[in-house]
Amino acid sequence: MPAIHRRIVFITAPNEEEGARLAKTLVAESLAACVNIIPSIRSIYMWKGEVCDEREVLLVAKSSAEKFPALASRVASLHSYETPEVISTPIIEGSQAYLDWMDGILE
Repeated sequence: MPAIHRRIVFITAPNEEEGARLAKTLVAESLAACVNIIPSIRSIYMWKGEVCDEREVLLVAKSSAEKFPALASRVASLHSYETPEVISTPIIEGSQAYLDWMDGILE
């Protein structure tokens, strides 16, 4: 798999329980090779004309460009937020052994 097709996907969730549920589903359904859960981030954002200041968790999923549409759709179907954050960025480089492992999971 060319490096440009590998993706890091960022997803926020309101708490660790929902984050773990999302992460386990994405991995079980082969939409992500791995998902890290970073607890207790602070998000400040504009929502419906108001500045919000909330504690959240951040999911860092390793996936591919080909799987991203299904991953984003699955997150939207399971997430408690009206508009969940699901954004991706390409993986440009990484350890070859890890990238090979990812590719094997995501094929």
